[in-house]
Amino acid sequence: MTDVTKTTEQDYGENPIGVRETDTYKGEYVHSFVDKWDELIDWDARAESEGSFFIKLLKERGCKRVLDVATGTGFHSVRLIKEGFEVVSADGAPEMLAKAFNNGRKHGEILRTVQADWRWLNRDVHNKFDAVICLGNSFTHLFSERDRRKALAEFYACLRHDGILILDQRNYDMILDEGFKTKHTYYYCGENVRAEPEHVDEGLARFCYSFPDGSKFHLNMYPLRANYVKRLMTEVGFQNIETFADFQETYRQDDPDFYIHVAEKRYPNAK
Repeated sequence: MTDVTKTTEQDYGENPIGVRETDTYKGEYVHSFVDKWDELIDWDARAESEGSFFIKLLKERGCKRVLDVATGTGFHSVRLIKEGFEVVSADGAPEMLAKAFNNGRKHGEILRTVQADWRWLNRDVHNKFDAVICLGNSFTHLFSERDRRKALAEFYACLRHDGILILDQRNYDMILDEGFKTKHTYYYCGENVRAEPEHVDEGLARFCYSFPDGSKFHLNMYPLRANYVKRLMTEVGFQNIETFADFQETYRQDDPDFYIHVAEKRYPNAK
């Protein structure tokens, strides 16, 4: 078995834009990329751009137990723990989990980490939660509709009867229809770090991440349209889906960098 802690080079083969499978993510987050991830995020800048959006949203809905299914290097898990939430941090990439755990310790917190593939999430996560969060554009790692439906169903099953799912995504509608543009204000806030698409079609968004030292890494992702994601959520069983744009109400911003979907498991009270 390959020791992932020593893997430093990404390998997409001879035809990188032909790599369109969900399991690709397992080889994308190599040690050298994960080690630079926080340069891309910049925790302080990201906290400033988000403000208290997620914290307020969760508290308003009475959430206490949160499952962070795409914890990455632990940014949201650590923030929520410091705000008094009980958090379980999951990720499919062991390199990310290791980084998240170390980041938690640096911030004086011990993360409860679980390595889990979303498609079989409840095999590894056995508790029920008030909220599941899937942030950082992570849902776009799923390339088939079957995988997306399976993951959403697993998220649904993890929730209590009145729980919520918070899932974000890039504004791929704009990228597909108008081309890529970004204010570089939300999520990827690192100084002199660039995250831009090298190739985009209806089935692939291949992004290149360039760092100040000249190193470059890539991620192959599926360009999800916002209405498609909301439809899948509804068909899996979620109710009352509300969509925000760059931490604001959608109608206030026509060309946001990111969308945030908030989907309720419970049915609204009949009047």
